[in-house]
Amino acid sequence: MRIGLFTNNYRPLQNGLAISVDTFAHHFRAAGHRVTIVAPRYGQPTPEDSAGVIRVPGFRAPTHHAYVLPIATWPGIRRAVLKQRLDIYHAQHPFLLGPAAARWARQSGRPLVFTYHTRYDRYTHYLPGPARLVARLAVWRALRFAAHADLVIAPAPSLARDLKAMGLRRPIEVIPTGVPILSLPEHAREEARRTLGLSGDPLCISVGRLAPEKNHVLLLHAFCQVRAALPAARLVLVGDGDSRKALERLSRELDLAKAVQFTGGVPHERVREYLASADLFVFPSTSETQGLAALEALAVGVPVVAVASPAATDLFAGEEPGRIAPDNPEAFAREVIQLWRAPDRGRCGHAALRIAQRYAPEQAAARLLAVYADLLKSCGAAEHAGAPAGVQT
Repeated sequence: MRIGLFTNNYRPLQNGLAISVDTFAHHFRAAGHRVTIVAPRYGQPTPEDSAGVIRVPGFRAPTHHAYVLPIATWPGIRRAVLKQRLDIYHAQHPFLLGPAAARWARQSGRPLVFTYHTRYDRYTHYLPGPARLVARLAVWRALRFAAHADLVIAPAPSLARDLKAMGLRRPIEVIPTGVPILSLPEHAREEARRTLGLSGDPLCISVGRLAPEKNHVLLLHAFCQVRAALPAARLVLVGDGDSRKALERLSRELDLAKAVQFTGGVPHERVREYLASADLFVFPSTSETQGLAALEALAVGVPVVAVASPAATDLFAGEEPGRIAPDNPEAFAREVIQLWRAPDRGRCGHAALRIAQRYAPEQAAARLLAVYADLLKSCGAAEHAGAPAGVQT
């Protein structure tokens, strides 16, 4: 198959969506399929883009300067995409490159797949206007786009249920992004700590973009209380973002400057070194659809303390790889302290690995390829009958 993945977020950005696109693309190619990734251009083209990546010029987002808003109508982009003779157009967003993918799918008589990656009502602070109105409009636009796709992919069961409850009547498949299990050698934790220059007991790690929707303000306030009970505790925030300066300032105001380390952006291949060094992974976000960073922690056997959210409930799925806490600092701190002191904490690590084994990336890719193949069969039947394939947007 010739597969097109259309994304408004991609390398060199470090985020879950870029990781998802790369993960699926890697396994599609390993299975012998040709993949074209259509993504924004963040600067000059790099050698790694030469094979299978079409970069789309655009302009920096005014409210989120690391991001580029791609202009799909830029001269030459349509021609470059259609030249690929794609069998599948897979949009990762309902905006910008998503509608462009839908137009090109319709023109090519090919199916459109849409992954509903984001709970759009949790990201209204990036858009101008009254928050409630913006949230309604964002969700309405995403659902409208989804309603015209041939298939919608939900990364988690709770999101699929929510989409159906909101009235979406298109076929929905639950296919999460997979994460490989990392078998750690004996003494890996100590070695990782020495390599990274980390200390603390317990050492808590959080990975993700430093942004309002990730709920790091709650995490810092909770960690104040963790430190009161466990004075040697340390917190490492792996990632960067527009909220970094404000969070660093808050950590100083809370007298946490010596206990909290901000790493800045870290290449994805090095994130697992940080996870391997951790005693606990702390996951305060309530805006995730899948919680890929927490899943990566589970894949190295690290227990997780998460704020209650649909993503956390989906991820734990009846196992006990850690604790789920209400969305307030006191409750979150209490769960961190209790889990650290629990005599059976080691069982959480085993449960973490059991959960991660359900998310093998090659299996997720195989499921999505099977879905693509079924769509193409339907598409062929529609064309044979004289009916147009694809969608209207």
